[in-house]
Amino acid sequence: MKPQKPAPAYFTQATFTFLTELSRSNEREWFNDNKQRYEEYVRSPALAFIEDIAPELQLIAPRFLAVPKKVGGSLMRVYRDTRFSKDKTPYKTNIGIQFRHEVGKNVHSPGYYLHIAPQECFFGVGIWRPDSTTLGQIREAIRDKGDKWLAARDDSDFAQHYALRGESLKNAPRGFAKDHPLLEDLKRKNFIANEHFPREQVLSADFLRDTITHFEYATRYMQFLCGALDVRFD
Repeated sequence: MKPQKPAPAYFTQATFTFLTELSRSNEREWFNDNKQRYEEYVRSPALAFIEDIAPELQLIAPRFLAVPKKVGGSLMRVYRDTRFSKDKTPYKTNIGIQFRHEVGKNVHSPGYYLHIAPQECFFGVGIWRPDSTTLGQIREAIRDKGDKWLAARDDSDFAQHYALRGESLKNAPRGFAKDHPLLEDLKRKNFIANEHFPREQVLSADFLRDTITHFEYATRYMQFLCGALDVRFD
């Protein structure tokens, strides 16, 4: 029996080359001239990755969806929303993939995230910029179930790999005690955690399995957030 060949990587050096060149020539004419390269080195491999990771994601987080659609799925749009930004460049220069909870409607929902760019690559878990109602629910859960929050935040796998990031309030949020022992967590405005990794990892044939492994490290953290929002994790 012939030995099996290793599975090919989804992303290649050509992926990073395209993204680097896009960052230097971020204009519609250049993008239109290179749209076939975008399709071949960025969108097609990203959609294949999403399709193949779907059954693996179901095993560790059944309520989170991997949707391999060109529009409206897990792959985030390459087109930037420039309406409220001083930066008017039309295209994102990274690959953004989000696996949202089945009840989620946008990027501010609970989710797992993958960011691939020449400058940085990272896994993300949690909720980015939750709305005021969602933020209030999370803070109440931390206040009322502090032991469960600490078990999730300080879980050995999670703490070893992820770091909570984002802005915090300067003072205690309204309705919460100023001397609460978990005040620093209650002051958080974001509940997103990131883990950076070298871009060489993206080029590995094991990258899909690596992604699942690192998402699984955040299981207790994601379970806590889902519980806070009264949605199912499994």
